[in-house]
Amino acid sequence: MKPSEDHGAYRKILLASISAMVAETTTFPIDLTKTRLQLHGESVSVGSVRPTNGFLVASEIVRQQGPLGLYKGLSPAILRHLFYTPIRIVGYEHLRSSLKTEGASLSLPAKALSGGISGVVAQLVASPADLVKVRMQADGRMVSQGLQPRYSGCFDALNKIVRSEGIGGLWKGVFPNVQRAFLVNMGELACYDQAKHFVIKNRISEDNIYAHTLASIMSGLSATALSCPADVVKTRMMNQSRSKQGKIMYNNSYDCLVKTVKVEGLRALWKGFMPTWARLGPWQFVFWVSYEKFRQIAGFSSF
Repeated sequence: MKPSEDHGAYRKILLASISAMVAETTTFPIDLTKTRLQLHGESVSVGSVRPTNGFLVASEIVRQQGPLGLYKGLSPAILRHLFYTPIRIVGYEHLRSSLKTEGASLSLPAKALSGGISGVVAQLVASPADLVKVRMQADGRMVSQGLQPRYSGCFDALNKIVRSEGIGGLWKGVFPNVQRAFLVNMGELACYDQAKHFVIKNRISEDNIYAHTLASIMSGLSATALSCPADVVKTRMMNQSRSKQGKIMYNNSYDCLVKTVKVEGLRALWKGFMPTWARLGPWQFVFWVSYEKFRQIAGFSSF
């Protein structure tokens, strides 16, 4: 990589990080609601699960913890995106340019593969921060049940996880995590790229906020449909910790999948679908509009 290209890559990483922080802060309450919904009814028989929805969950959080309760776990979420988003965005762009032949656009399957690979690499790096985020979000549910929270903050969580579960504990649930990252980025990055160019090529819109909005909505929907089952398994695997007797609820991702379907039914794999899509849509809208604008200001071409 030439010095000028190297400098450009660092600038793109910075722009992606800033855009991700803006998007994460804006949509974090929806992500928290989604996590609580996915943990709702965990290991409770079908007839015993009390029906709920995203609005009831969010209302309960505000009632018990105040409005700031909706931002429980924001710091590790932002920390995660400082690693996760720049790696996957800049990595995808690099793979796309490497695979593209002169004068020809990259095919959709090639874009999907590029998105999946960049997502896997990014998630492997960011998995510890993702684990802390899920644990801290789940802590809020424990507080609402009158229990003592496990962690006082981001660094306290990291310290306690390493002490009780070892360094490897920071990558607990990494397999479903990576599966989800592959599916999300395969749907999100490839679909956004393909949809935006389709909109522009067919003159539905110019390369502006309208094209970015349409593309982000379509990519968010496809990413949610593909990734929701893996997201449910990932959330439950990462939230579990050993009991005082040294037992764990799930032995592996497959065990978690089987127990979830057996106890709660097949539909449980799409728990939190609407909050997930409701978050991915606005998240991608804020991120892509911000990122595309920042790229324009910095003198880069459109993504």
